[in-house]
Amino acid sequence: MKRSLFAVLALSALLAGGVAVYLIRSPAPAPDRFAQCRTDQTALGGSQIGGPFTLVSETGETVTDADIVTGPTLIYFGYTFCPDVCPLDNTRNAQAVYLLDERGYDVTPVFISIDPGRDTPELLAQFTEYMHPRMVGLTGTPEQVAAASRAYRTFYSVQDPEEEFYLIDHSTLSYLVFPEIGFVEHFKRDVTPADMADRIACFVDSL
Repeated sequence: MKRSLFAVLALSALLAGGVAVYLIRSPAPAPDRFAQCRTDQTALGGSQIGGPFTLVSETGETVTDADIVTGPTLIYFGYTFCPDVCPLDNTRNAQAVYLLDERGYDVTPVFISIDPGRDTPELLAQFTEYMHPRMVGLTGTPEQVAAASRAYRTFYSVQDPEEEFYLIDHSTLSYLVFPEIGFVEHFKRDVTPADMADRIACFVDSL
């Protein structure tokens, strides 16, 4: 009985020692350089959001994420026929970028269409020019658009696709992305232009 107890104690000590060695040798998680900028901690799981994509620009050229995300970039998925949500969200994004322009921050707003059947490059060019002169409109084949949407974990679903003036249900987050780093934060619809500008500036200053 004493030998069994001794064996159990010895095994426990060995396991505890192994755990201690593992914890000592394991590198500590890298500090979040953007911690002071975050208001929504769910964005910390950002390693699963974003990624490479190939789409068609509003000038008709095939582009990749490397061509588009060359600096701080604000990405939104929507469609030009959207009756209210998309115009309001992109107006808010454009206003935030204008505020950042005034403060010397160069941020590129990007509008990715989830309606490749109707959103031609020419139509996207009209939409983005109305919003902000630097806003980039992107479309593509249905497969290319779906791949970009999956990369950013967005959702969209066409209502009554046989109807001429069909609507599309879709997610409404805006994504802040940096080259080489990737996705760092998302912004919900209730964020004001001023608050968005302040938060984006914080992220840029923390690079």
